[in-house]
Amino acid sequence: MALSAPAFADTGDTAWILTSTALVLFMTLPGLALFYGGLVQAKNLLSIFMQCMAVAALMSLLWLFFGYSVAFGPGEGGLIGGFARSFAAGMTGAPLEGQTIPEPLFMMFQMTFAIITPALIIGAFAERVNFGAMLIFCALWLLLCYAPVVHWVWGGGWLAGMGVIDFAGGIVVHTTAGVSALVFAVILGRRAHFPNDMRPPHSPGFVMLGAAMLWVGWFGFNAGSALGANADAARAMLVTHTSAATASLVWMGIEWVSFRRPTLVGIATGMVAGLATITPAAGSVGPIGAVIIGAASAMVCYYAVVHIRQKLKIDDSLDVFAVHGVGGMLGSLLIPFLAGLGPLAPGIGKPILAQFGVQLLAVGVVAVFSAVVTAGLLYAIRTMIPLRVSREDEDAGLDSASHGESAYHQ
Repeated sequence: MALSAPAFADTGDTAWILTSTALVLFMTLPGLALFYGGLVQAKNLLSIFMQCMAVAALMSLLWLFFGYSVAFGPGEGGLIGGFARSFAAGMTGAPLEGQTIPEPLFMMFQMTFAIITPALIIGAFAERVNFGAMLIFCALWLLLCYAPVVHWVWGGGWLAGMGVIDFAGGIVVHTTAGVSALVFAVILGRRAHFPNDMRPPHSPGFVMLGAAMLWVGWFGFNAGSALGANADAARAMLVTHTSAATASLVWMGIEWVSFRRPTLVGIATGMVAGLATITPAAGSVGPIGAVIIGAASAMVCYYAVVHIRQKLKIDDSLDVFAVHGVGGMLGSLLIPFLAGLGPLAPGIGKPILAQFGVQLLAVGVVAVFSAVVTAGLLYAIRTMIPLRVSREDEDAGLDSASHGESAYHQ
């Protein structure tokens, strides 16, 4: 028998989720903006900033208008939540059933996830996308891909009913964004200079600063997903930090052995891989599991970056699929094997192989769904508006060609 929601929210839990909400927004603005901005050429820095800012604003309104309702509203058949909660209809300050925070705060916390998920895809089409086409895609993708998957996993939908585990978004966030980024990169085509004339990141310092902000902000992402100031949040914060630290050092070690010079961009990328991979498992593993996940994420994601760039020659500009997509899927699939390992590991209430089957099904279905929706949207959009800028605009840089601005004046 389900417990009814309390009439008033818990002040301690509310204070922590208010803080977590700010931390998750901090991940996109300015964290992701600086991380991605430092990786591109100088002539495209402001275009990355502009895309992150515009996506944050547009996704916020769409989440209020329809997205939250589609994701968390009462639905039929476990597929979507409908539109009963559109524009916050029927919402009060009382918590939802089973929660201890006000529903408007839960809506806002989830809004920050809805902001960063399409913002992650920006890294796949950096330096060549048509700004208008990007906005149309992100708007439709949020409503037709992201929000339904949220309902399936977190909103009481069909995957939730099967017992899928995704504590903070390895499937909902990283699989959807990563797979969509790969499909977008393939359909959009390569940058003019890829792969024969690769340009180094224009500002490794920006990359490090952005990565540092992501590391701090991720505590809101993962520990905030406990939806309370409690032991689950504390464990999630501990394992999140442990995985990030481990992945940073392992990625650095791989570079050191391979090229005899560890790089700042490399250690920052490894850290992000560790964060993405621990995300679905942050509520299910202890510190030992987090070390294993961090090490595995660095090795697997590093190989994925090399394979996609050098073997497949796909121009996923900032390695969104290799780091976020592969990391999110890897972490989701490792949960059953690590959930009972060592101190603080809570375990799972299902046989390992049975849970693995559920995790594998969820990852596969969400990956295919994300790919199909992304491809359909892009083919539809390009019948009305070009997906990418002209070769002349690409050569000039999107800062000036698309926005009439320049980050650096000589």
